[in-house]
Amino acid sequence: MPTQAAEAVEPALAAGGLAVTVHGTAGVVDIVVPSDAHAADLAREYATAVGLPAAPALRDRRGDVLDPDVSLASRGITTGVLLAADSPPTQAYVTREVVETSAPRRAGSFSFYWVGLATLLAVAGAGFGAHADGWHRLATAVLLAVGAVVGIAPAGPYAARRALAAPAFAGGAAFVVVSTPTVETLPMAVGMAGLSAAVVATISRSLVDHVDAALKVWTSTGAAVFVVTALCALFGTSPQVPWSILFAAAALAARIVPSYAVDVPDSYLLDVSKLSVTAWSARAKTTSGTSTVPYDEVTVVADRGARTLAAASWAVLGLVAVSGPGVVATATADVDQIGGWVILLAGAFVILLSARSYRYWLPRGVLRVAGVIALAVGIHAFVGWADPDLVRWFGLGVVVIGFATVIAAIATGRGWRSAKWASRADWAESLCGAAVIASFVVSSGFFRHLWESGFNG
Repeated sequence: MPTQAAEAVEPALAAGGLAVTVHGTAGVVDIVVPSDAHAADLAREYATAVGLPAAPALRDRRGDVLDPDVSLASRGITTGVLLAADSPPTQAYVTREVVETSAPRRAGSFSFYWVGLATLLAVAGAGFGAHADGWHRLATAVLLAVGAVVGIAPAGPYAARRALAAPAFAGGAAFVVVSTPTVETLPMAVGMAGLSAAVVATISRSLVDHVDAALKVWTSTGAAVFVVTALCALFGTSPQVPWSILFAAAALAARIVPSYAVDVPDSYLLDVSKLSVTAWSARAKTTSGTSTVPYDEVTVVADRGARTLAAASWAVLGLVAVSGPGVVATATADVDQIGGWVILLAGAFVILLSARSYRYWLPRGVLRVAGVIALAVGIHAFVGWADPDLVRWFGLGVVVIGFATVIAAIATGRGWRSAKWASRADWAESLCGAAVIASFVVSSGFFRHLWESGFNG
Protein backbone atom coordinates (compact mmCIF):
# COMPACT_ATOMS: atom_id res chain seq x y z
CA MET A 1 0.00 0.00 0.00
CA PRO A 2 1.99 3.00 -1.21
CA THR A 3 2.59 6.12 0.79
CA GLN A 4 1.42 9.50 -0.43
CA ALA A 5 3.86 11.90 -2.05
CA ALA A 6 4.60 15.27 -0.48
CA GLU A 7 2.22 17.08 -2.89
CA ALA A 8 -0.61 14.65 -2.11
CA VAL A 9 -0.41 14.84 1.69
CA GLU A 10 -3.22 17.36 2.12
CA PRO A 11 -5.67 15.58 -0.23
CA ALA A 12 -4.88 12.24 1.39
CA LEU A 13 -5.55 13.61 4.86
CA ALA A 14 -8.74 15.22 3.66
CA ALA A 15 -9.85 11.83 2.30
CA GLY A 16 -9.48 10.23 5.72
CA GLY A 17 -5.85 9.16 5.59
CA LEU A 18 -3.55 8.80 8.57
CA ALA A 19 -0.21 10.61 8.85
CA VAL A 20 2.03 8.74 11.29
CA THR A 21 5.73 8.81 12.09
CA VAL A 22 7.67 5.55 12.36
CA HIS A 23 10.87 5.73 14.40
CA GLY A 24 13.42 2.90 14.19
CA THR A 25 17.13 2.19 14.30
CA ALA A 26 17.28 2.53 10.51
CA GLY A 27 15.79 6.03 10.50
CA VAL A 28 12.69 8.16 11.02
CA VAL A 29 10.06 8.26 8.26
CA ASP A 30 6.74 10.14 8.01
CA ILE A 31 4.15 8.03 6.17
CA VAL A 32 0.61 8.78 5.02
CA VAL A 33 -1.65 5.69 4.66
CA PRO A 34 -5.41 5.15 4.33
CA SER A 35 -7.34 4.82 7.57
CA ASP A 36 -8.22 1.17 6.82
CA ALA A 37 -4.56 0.16 6.35
CA HIS A 38 -3.19 -2.61 8.52
CA ALA A 39 -0.05 -2.53 10.62
CA ALA A 40 1.62 -4.92 8.17
CA ASP A 41 1.05 -2.42 5.33
CA LEU A 42 2.65 0.37 7.34
CA ALA A 43 5.58 -1.87 8.28
CA ARG A 44 6.23 -2.75 4.64
CA GLU A 45 6.16 0.91 3.65
CA TYR A 46 8.68 1.72 6.38
CA ALA A 47 10.94 -1.14 5.28
CA THR A 48 10.81 0.12 1.69
CA ALA A 49 11.59 3.70 2.74
CA VAL A 50 14.66 2.87 4.84
CA GLY A 51 15.87 -0.10 2.80
CA LEU A 52 15.24 -2.96 5.22
CA PRO A 53 15.09 -6.50 3.75
CA ALA A 54 11.99 -7.40 5.79
CA ALA A 55 9.08 -5.63 7.42
CA PRO A 56 9.75 -4.95 11.10
CA ALA A 57 7.36 -5.26 14.00
CA LEU A 58 5.66 -2.01 15.04
CA ARG A 59 5.00 -0.87 18.59
CA ASP A 60 2.79 1.86 19.99
CA ARG A 61 3.82 4.49 22.52
CA ARG A 62 3.26 2.02 25.39
CA GLY A 63 5.60 -0.54 23.81
CA ASP A 64 2.88 -3.02 22.82
CA VAL A 65 3.40 -4.82 19.52
CA LEU A 66 0.75 -4.03 16.88
CA ASP A 67 -0.94 -7.05 15.35
CA PRO A 68 0.02 -7.07 11.65
CA ASP A 69 -3.50 -8.16 10.59
CA VAL A 70 -5.35 -5.50 12.63
CA SER A 71 -6.19 -2.14 11.08
CA LEU A 72 -4.54 0.96 12.49
CA ALA A 73 -7.86 2.68 13.17
CA SER A 74 -9.07 -0.20 15.35
CA ARG A 75 -5.99 0.19 17.53
CA GLY A 76 -6.67 3.89 18.07
CA ILE A 77 -3.93 5.11 15.75
CA THR A 78 -4.67 8.67 14.66
CA THR A 79 -2.84 11.34 12.70
CA GLY A 80 0.35 12.49 14.41
CA VAL A 81 0.97 9.28 16.37
CA LEU A 82 4.57 8.11 16.81
CA LEU A 83 5.26 4.39 16.32
CA ALA A 84 8.45 2.44 16.96
CA ALA A 85 9.91 -0.16 14.61
CA ASP A 86 11.93 -3.19 15.72
CA SER A 87 14.33 -3.39 12.80
CA PRO A 88 15.63 -6.91 12.15
CA PRO A 89 19.36 -7.41 11.50
CA THR A 90 20.26 -6.98 7.85
CA GLN A 91 22.68 -9.02 5.82
CA ALA A 92 25.19 -6.16 6.02
CA TYR A 93 25.28 -6.45 9.80
CA VAL A 94 25.81 -10.21 9.63
CA THR A 95 28.62 -9.84 7.12
CA ARG A 96 30.29 -7.18 9.23
CA GLU A 97 30.23 -9.39 12.32
CA VAL A 98 31.87 -12.25 10.43
CA VAL A 99 34.60 -9.98 9.09
CA GLU A 100 35.30 -8.54 12.52
CA THR A 101 35.63 -11.95 14.13
CA SER A 102 38.04 -13.10 11.44
CA ALA A 103 40.09 -9.90 11.46
CA PRO A 104 43.68 -10.04 12.75
CA ARG A 105 44.48 -9.14 16.31
CA ARG A 106 44.72 -5.41 16.88
CA ALA A 107 46.28 -3.36 19.65
CA GLY A 108 44.21 -2.72 22.75
CA SER A 109 43.51 0.58 24.44
CA PHE A 110 45.99 -0.16 27.23
CA SER A 111 48.85 0.18 24.74
CA PHE A 112 48.25 3.94 24.76
CA TYR A 113 49.81 4.06 28.22
CA TRP A 114 52.96 2.46 26.89
CA VAL A 115 52.98 5.05 24.11
CA GLY A 116 52.80 7.82 26.70
CA LEU A 117 55.59 6.24 28.75
CA ALA A 118 57.79 5.89 25.65
CA THR A 119 57.16 9.54 24.75
CA LEU A 120 58.10 10.71 28.25
CA LEU A 121 61.27 8.63 28.15
CA ALA A 122 62.18 10.14 24.77
CA VAL A 123 61.72 13.66 26.15
CA ALA A 124 63.72 12.84 29.28
CA GLY A 125 66.48 11.26 27.19
CA ALA A 126 66.66 14.35 24.98
CA GLY A 127 66.93 16.58 28.04
CA PHE A 128 69.76 14.56 29.60
CA GLY A 129 71.49 14.07 26.26
CA ALA A 130 71.56 17.82 25.58
CA HIS A 131 73.59 18.32 28.78
CA ALA A 132 76.02 15.49 28.04
CA ASP A 133 79.35 15.79 26.25
CA GLY A 134 81.45 13.67 23.95
CA TRP A 135 80.35 10.20 22.98
CA HIS A 136 77.51 10.21 25.54
CA ARG A 137 75.78 12.96 23.59
CA LEU A 138 76.32 11.18 20.27
CA ALA A 139 75.14 7.84 21.64
CA THR A 140 71.96 9.43 23.01
CA ALA A 141 71.19 11.05 19.66
CA VAL A 142 71.79 7.75 17.81
CA LEU A 143 69.56 5.79 20.18
CA LEU A 144 66.76 8.32 19.83
CA ALA A 145 67.09 8.25 16.02
CA VAL A 146 66.95 4.44 16.05
CA GLY A 147 63.80 4.64 18.18
CA ALA A 148 62.22 6.94 15.60
CA VAL A 149 63.08 4.54 12.75
CA VAL A 150 61.66 1.59 14.66
CA GLY A 151 58.53 3.59 15.43
CA ILE A 152 57.68 4.30 11.79
CA ALA A 153 58.23 0.69 10.67
CA PRO A 154 54.82 -0.49 9.31
CA ALA A 155 54.89 -4.00 10.74
CA GLY A 156 52.92 -5.79 13.43
CA PRO A 157 49.64 -5.03 15.22
CA TYR A 158 51.26 -2.22 17.21
CA ALA A 159 52.49 -0.24 14.19
CA ALA A 160 49.91 2.52 14.70
CA ARG A 161 50.83 2.80 18.38
CA ARG A 162 54.57 2.97 17.68
CA ALA A 163 53.94 5.66 15.08
CA LEU A 164 52.52 7.91 17.81
CA ALA A 165 55.77 7.83 19.79
CA ALA A 166 58.12 8.02 16.78
CA PRO A 167 57.89 11.85 16.40
CA ALA A 168 58.97 12.28 20.03
CA PHE A 169 62.11 10.21 19.42
CA ALA A 170 62.88 12.11 16.20
CA GLY A 171 62.40 15.48 17.90
CA GLY A 172 64.57 14.39 20.81
CA ALA A 173 67.37 13.30 18.51
CA ALA A 174 67.29 16.62 16.66
CA PHE A 175 67.28 18.55 19.93
CA VAL A 176 70.32 16.68 21.23
CA VAL A 177 72.24 17.36 18.00
CA VAL A 178 71.51 21.10 17.59
CA SER A 179 71.10 22.32 21.18
CA THR A 180 73.77 24.49 22.78
CA PRO A 181 74.09 25.75 26.37
CA THR A 182 73.34 29.34 25.33
CA VAL A 183 69.90 30.82 26.02
CA GLU A 184 69.70 32.61 22.67
CA THR A 185 69.84 29.42 20.57
CA LEU A 186 67.48 27.34 22.71
CA PRO A 187 64.26 28.46 20.88
CA MET A 188 65.75 27.49 17.53
CA ALA A 189 66.76 24.09 18.92
CA VAL A 190 63.17 23.54 20.03
CA GLY A 191 62.01 24.62 16.58
CA MET A 192 64.29 22.08 14.88
CA ALA A 193 62.97 19.40 17.20
CA GLY A 194 59.42 20.38 16.24
CA LEU A 195 60.29 20.23 12.53
CA SER A 196 61.83 16.76 12.90
CA ALA A 197 58.77 15.54 14.79
CA ALA A 198 56.48 16.96 12.11
CA VAL A 199 58.45 15.28 9.31
CA VAL A 200 58.44 11.88 11.02
CA ALA A 201 54.73 12.22 11.81
CA THR A 202 54.03 12.94 8.13
CA ILE A 203 56.05 9.89 7.09
CA SER A 204 54.17 7.76 9.62
CA ARG A 205 50.83 8.90 8.22
CA SER A 206 51.87 7.64 4.79
CA LEU A 207 53.15 4.28 6.03
CA VAL A 208 50.63 3.27 8.70
CA ASP A 209 47.29 1.88 7.54
CA HIS A 210 45.18 3.22 10.42
CA VAL A 211 46.19 6.88 10.65
CA ASP A 212 45.52 8.27 14.11
CA ALA A 213 44.38 11.83 14.70
CA ALA A 214 47.34 12.34 17.05
CA LEU A 215 49.73 12.22 14.08
CA LYS A 216 47.93 15.22 12.58
CA VAL A 217 48.41 17.06 15.86
CA TRP A 218 52.11 16.13 15.82
CA THR A 219 52.44 17.53 12.29
CA SER A 220 50.57 20.78 12.88
CA THR A 221 52.16 21.48 16.28
CA GLY A 222 55.70 20.70 15.18
CA ALA A 223 55.38 22.78 12.02
CA ALA A 224 53.89 25.71 13.95
CA VAL A 225 56.70 25.65 16.52
CA PHE A 226 59.33 25.61 13.77
CA VAL A 227 57.72 28.47 11.87
CA VAL A 228 57.52 30.65 14.99
CA THR A 229 61.10 30.03 16.07
CA ALA A 230 62.50 30.31 12.53
CA LEU A 231 60.79 33.65 11.87
CA CYS A 232 61.99 35.02 15.20
CA ALA A 233 65.53 33.91 14.37
CA LEU A 234 65.36 35.50 10.91
CA PHE A 235 64.20 38.84 12.31
CA GLY A 236 66.79 38.70 15.08
CA THR A 237 64.37 39.01 17.97
CA SER A 238 65.23 38.33 21.58
CA PRO A 239 64.57 34.81 22.95
CA GLN A 240 61.60 36.01 25.00
CA VAL A 241 59.59 36.71 21.83
CA PRO A 242 59.20 33.07 20.62
CA TRP A 243 58.61 31.86 24.17
CA SER A 244 55.83 34.41 24.66
CA ILE A 245 54.26 33.53 21.30
CA LEU A 246 54.32 29.80 22.02
CA PHE A 247 52.87 30.20 25.51
CA ALA A 248 50.08 32.52 24.34
CA ALA A 249 49.24 30.14 21.48
CA ALA A 250 49.13 27.16 23.85
CA ALA A 251 46.87 28.98 26.32
CA LEU A 252 44.41 30.10 23.63
CA ALA A 253 44.49 26.73 21.83
CA ALA A 254 42.85 25.06 24.82
CA ARG A 255 39.67 26.95 23.95
CA ILE A 256 39.96 26.91 20.14
CA VAL A 257 40.82 23.24 19.52
CA PRO A 258 37.38 21.74 20.40
CA SER A 259 35.75 23.65 17.55
CA TYR A 260 38.03 21.86 15.06
CA ALA A 261 38.21 18.45 16.75
CA VAL A 262 34.82 17.09 15.61
CA ASP A 263 34.80 16.72 11.82
CA VAL A 264 31.39 15.56 10.59
CA PRO A 265 31.17 14.49 6.91
CA ASP A 266 29.24 16.95 4.77
CA SER A 267 26.87 14.24 3.57
CA TYR A 268 25.53 13.84 7.12
CA LEU A 269 24.98 17.52 7.82
CA LEU A 270 21.56 19.15 7.68
CA ASP A 271 20.46 20.33 4.26
CA VAL A 272 19.68 23.99 4.90
CA SER A 273 17.69 24.30 1.66
CA LYS A 274 15.08 21.92 3.08
CA LEU A 275 14.33 24.28 5.94
CA SER A 276 12.26 26.45 3.60
CA VAL A 277 9.68 23.69 3.14
CA THR A 278 7.62 21.69 5.58
CA ALA A 279 8.98 18.70 7.43
CA TRP A 280 6.50 16.44 5.59
CA SER A 281 7.68 17.42 2.14
CA ALA A 282 11.34 17.24 3.17
CA ARG A 283 11.02 13.73 4.54
CA ALA A 284 8.72 12.48 1.80
CA LYS A 285 11.44 13.05 -0.79
CA THR A 286 13.71 10.57 1.01
CA THR A 287 13.05 7.11 -0.40
CA SER A 288 16.13 5.34 0.98
CA GLY A 289 18.15 5.17 4.14
CA THR A 290 20.89 7.53 2.87
CA SER A 291 19.57 10.48 4.88
CA THR A 292 20.02 8.69 8.18
CA VAL A 293 23.42 8.69 9.87
CA PRO A 294 24.66 5.14 10.58
CA TYR A 295 25.52 4.42 14.18
CA ASP A 296 29.01 3.27 13.22
CA GLU A 297 29.70 6.63 11.57
CA VAL A 298 28.68 8.47 14.73
CA THR A 299 31.06 6.28 16.73
CA VAL A 300 33.89 6.92 14.28
CA VAL A 301 33.41 10.69 14.38
CA ALA A 302 33.19 10.71 18.18
CA ASP A 303 36.30 8.54 18.61
CA ARG A 304 38.29 10.64 16.16
CA GLY A 305 37.28 13.83 17.95
CA ALA A 306 38.19 12.34 21.34
CA ARG A 307 41.64 11.32 20.11
CA THR A 308 42.19 14.76 18.61
CA LEU A 309 41.26 16.47 21.88
CA ALA A 310 43.53 14.14 23.85
CA ALA A 311 46.50 14.71 21.53
CA ALA A 312 45.91 18.48 21.48
CA SER A 313 45.80 18.60 25.27
CA TRP A 314 49.17 16.82 25.44
CA ALA A 315 50.54 19.33 22.92
CA VAL A 316 49.31 22.20 25.10
CA LEU A 317 50.95 20.60 28.14
CA GLY A 318 54.26 20.22 26.31
CA LEU A 319 54.27 23.81 25.04
CA VAL A 320 53.36 25.20 28.45
CA ALA A 321 56.05 23.14 30.21
CA VAL A 322 58.71 24.41 27.76
CA SER A 323 57.64 27.98 27.02
CA GLY A 324 56.53 28.95 30.55
CA PRO A 325 59.97 28.66 32.16
CA GLY A 326 61.45 30.12 28.97
CA VAL A 327 59.41 33.30 29.41
CA VAL A 328 60.56 33.66 33.03
CA ALA A 329 64.22 32.99 32.17
CA THR A 330 64.44 35.44 29.25
CA ALA A 331 62.21 38.33 30.41
CA THR A 332 64.85 39.93 32.66
CA ALA A 333 63.93 43.61 32.36
CA ASP A 334 61.65 45.07 35.02
CA VAL A 335 58.80 45.86 32.66
CA ASP A 336 59.16 42.53 30.85
CA GLN A 337 59.04 40.66 34.14
CA ILE A 338 55.66 42.19 34.94
CA GLY A 339 54.33 41.12 31.56
CA GLY A 340 55.87 37.67 32.04
CA TRP A 341 54.12 36.79 35.28
CA VAL A 342 50.87 38.37 34.09
CA ILE A 343 50.79 36.27 30.92
CA LEU A 344 51.64 33.15 32.92
CA LEU A 345 48.91 33.72 35.49
CA ALA A 346 46.30 34.74 32.90
CA GLY A 347 47.25 31.82 30.66
CA ALA A 348 46.96 29.41 33.58
CA PHE A 349 43.44 30.65 34.33
CA VAL A 350 42.47 30.35 30.65
CA ILE A 351 43.65 26.74 30.52
CA LEU A 352 42.00 25.79 33.82
CA LEU A 353 38.71 27.44 32.87
CA SER A 354 38.79 25.81 29.42
CA ALA A 355 39.33 22.38 30.98
CA ARG A 356 35.95 22.57 32.75
CA SER A 357 34.12 22.39 29.38
CA TYR A 358 35.78 19.09 28.41
CA ARG A 359 33.59 16.10 29.15
CA TYR A 360 36.32 13.61 28.20
CA TRP A 361 38.36 12.93 31.33
CA LEU A 362 41.77 12.54 29.65
CA PRO A 363 42.12 15.98 27.99
CA ARG A 364 40.40 17.60 30.97
CA GLY A 365 42.98 16.13 33.35
CA VAL A 366 45.93 16.93 31.07
CA LEU A 367 44.80 20.55 30.68
CA ARG A 368 44.43 20.89 34.42
CA VAL A 369 48.00 19.67 34.85
CA ALA A 370 49.14 22.21 32.25
CA GLY A 371 47.23 24.97 34.03
CA VAL A 372 48.76 24.05 37.39
CA ILE A 373 52.26 24.09 35.85
CA ALA A 374 51.68 27.52 34.33
CA LEU A 375 50.20 28.75 37.61
CA ALA A 376 53.16 27.44 39.62
CA VAL A 377 55.69 29.04 37.25
CA GLY A 378 53.77 32.33 37.30
CA ILE A 379 53.50 32.43 41.08
CA HIS A 380 57.20 31.60 41.41
CA ALA A 381 58.06 34.44 39.05
CA PHE A 382 55.76 36.83 40.90
CA VAL A 383 57.19 35.91 44.31
CA GLY A 384 60.74 36.44 43.05
CA TRP A 385 59.91 39.82 41.53
CA ALA A 386 57.42 41.47 43.86
CA ASP A 387 57.93 43.01 47.27
CA PRO A 388 57.45 40.58 50.20
CA ASP A 389 54.59 42.65 51.65
CA LEU A 390 52.81 42.64 48.30
CA VAL A 391 53.30 38.88 48.06
CA ARG A 392 51.70 38.36 51.47
CA TRP A 393 48.69 40.50 50.60
CA PHE A 394 48.37 38.77 47.25
CA GLY A 395 48.43 35.33 48.88
CA LEU A 396 45.82 36.41 51.44
CA GLY A 397 43.57 37.72 48.68
CA VAL A 398 43.87 34.48 46.72
CA VAL A 399 42.92 32.43 49.78
CA VAL A 400 39.88 34.63 50.53
CA ILE A 401 38.65 34.56 46.92
CA GLY A 402 39.15 30.80 46.69
CA PHE A 403 37.29 30.20 49.95
CA ALA A 404 34.38 32.38 48.78
CA THR A 405 34.30 30.58 45.42
CA VAL A 406 34.10 27.16 47.09
CA ILE A 407 31.24 28.30 49.34
CA ALA A 408 29.33 29.79 46.41
CA ALA A 409 29.85 26.64 44.33
CA ILE A 410 28.50 24.47 47.14
CA ALA A 411 25.54 26.81 47.60
CA THR A 412 24.54 26.56 43.95
CA GLY A 413 24.51 22.75 44.20
CA ARG A 414 26.36 21.85 41.01
CA GLY A 415 29.15 24.40 40.92
CA TRP A 416 30.50 25.15 37.45
CA ARG A 417 27.88 22.97 35.76
CA SER A 418 25.03 25.26 36.74
CA ALA A 419 23.93 27.78 34.11
CA LYS A 420 24.68 30.69 36.44
CA TRP A 421 28.26 29.69 37.15
CA ALA A 422 28.84 28.57 33.56
CA SER A 423 28.06 32.06 32.26
CA ARG A 424 30.40 33.61 34.82
CA ALA A 425 33.12 31.12 33.96
CA ASP A 426 32.78 32.00 30.26
CA TRP A 427 33.07 35.67 31.14
CA ALA A 428 36.15 35.05 33.28
CA GLU A 429 37.71 32.89 30.56
CA SER A 430 37.21 35.60 27.95
CA LEU A 431 38.66 38.22 30.29
CA CYS A 432 41.74 36.09 30.99
CA GLY A 433 42.17 35.42 27.27
CA ALA A 434 42.16 39.16 26.61
CA ALA A 435 44.74 39.57 29.40
CA VAL A 436 46.97 36.96 27.72
CA ILE A 437 46.90 38.86 24.43
CA ALA A 438 47.46 42.21 26.13
CA SER A 439 50.32 41.01 28.36
CA PHE A 440 52.04 39.41 25.38
CA VAL A 441 52.94 42.91 24.17
CA VAL A 442 54.82 43.49 27.44
CA SER A 443 56.30 40.03 28.03
CA SER A 444 57.76 39.88 24.52
CA GLY A 445 59.63 43.16 25.07
CA PHE A 446 57.75 45.00 22.33
CA PHE A 447 56.38 47.61 24.73
CA ARG A 448 59.85 48.25 26.20
CA HIS A 449 61.33 48.48 22.71
CA LEU A 450 58.86 51.20 21.75
CA TRP A 451 59.49 53.04 24.99
CA GLU A 452 63.27 52.96 24.63
CA SER A 453 63.19 53.90 20.95
CA GLY A 454 61.92 57.40 21.78
CA PHE A 455 58.23 56.75 21.16
CA ASN A 456 57.45 58.55 24.41
CA GLY A 457 58.94 61.78 23.00
